[in-house]
Amino acid sequence: MPLHFHAWATVLPRYGLELTEARFYEWAGTPIDTIIQRLASEKGLTVDAGSIGAERDAYFHSLPASKLRPVEAVVDIARRFHGQLPMAVATGSTAASASATLSAIGVLEWFDVVLSSHDVGRPKPEPDVFLAAAERIAVPPNECVVFEDGDVGLQAARTAGMHAVDIRPWTNSK
Repeated sequence: MPLHFHAWATVLPRYGLELTEARFYEWAGTPIDTIIQRLASEKGLTVDAGSIGAERDAYFHSLPASKLRPVEAVVDIARRFHGQLPMAVATGSTAASASATLSAIGVLEWFDVVLSSHDVGRPKPEPDVFLAAAERIAVPPNECVVFEDGDVGLQAARTAGMHAVDIRPWTNSK
């Protein structure tokens, strides 16, 4: 996730906003618009969260794909079960951004569904995106395993009745 943080740190100051690295990891899985609104509210600013989020996404996707560092343990698990079990990505990011990132690291085709909180209504920590993903791949929630890098996502997975694995020990995340 260091490139995601870099994108935030580059774009937000243009709007008088700042996201600390500690908060970046604390809020992992929270939709981009929600993060921007929280930061703006703290500063008493009114901003167009959608436009700022789109700019952050555009900046992130302008970075060389060679700089992306997937969590190898998760890639290994996905590689092992690709074609054997249905798999989905359920993200607080946009589906387009997640799909572009998955494509850049060469794993997009391994997943049957890429779904965003934006597609289902309530964002993480609500379980909606995980429940919708499970429904789309026709797997009961209690048979799903979620690999998450943030507290809000772990909470959402558990609320959905799914098994949750915190991948932060496998990364440089805080």
